[in-house]
Amino acid sequence: MPDIEPLRSAAPLREFVKDLAGLLARKPEEAAILRDGGALLGRLVARDDWLPESCAQPHPQRYSQYLLHADSAQRFSVVSFVWGPGQRTPVHDHTVWGLIGMLRGAEYSQPFHRAPDGTLAQAGPAVRLSPGQVEAVSPRVGDIHQVRNAYEDRVSISIHVYGANIGAVRRAVYEADGTRKPFISGYSNDFLPNIWDLSKTS
Repeated sequence: MPDIEPLRSAAPLREFVKDLAGLLARKPEEAAILRDGGALLGRLVARDDWLPESCAQPHPQRYSQYLLHADSAQRFSVVSFVWGPGQRTPVHDHTVWGLIGMLRGAEYSQPFHRAPDGTLAQAGPAVRLSPGQVEAVSPRVGDIHQVRNAYEDRVSISIHVYGANIGAVRRAVYEADGTRKPFISGYSNDFLPNIWDLSKTS
């Protein structure tokens, strides 16, 4: 049985999960989820003393997607995205609401939209996220983008929250001509951080 690494401090993530679950239990409109959930995520990424090292490790060839928490009813999931130097995603969608909070380093998110001929076109300039900043995505506010590490020489980490178990959602990557290729992302880790051991002082 592998050793399970304790969180550096379980309290910030645990409180975020509890507060977001409470928000969703009120069944708010999506706009309120993005606004109020975004404020909660902003509070979480304003400090950098809670992400376990096992969920902060880059992969030499591709970005990593570590599941930190999945709601038992699959209403939401919390994921750390770890970007090695210069790494990027393909152009992709989510099909559900999402919130992205920057924890370390920086990243660029380039939004896309469908042109009248069905091809993809950039929807304005890329958005740069720095530590503490939060961005929202959803089919309602804009759901197709490409994300890349802003740095060619260091790791960046962002914390993503989605309105589903995102690693099990069937979604798509896109070619420049608008062609969709379905995929299910899965996760990079086999074990979850234990945020519920209240015998710890954190």
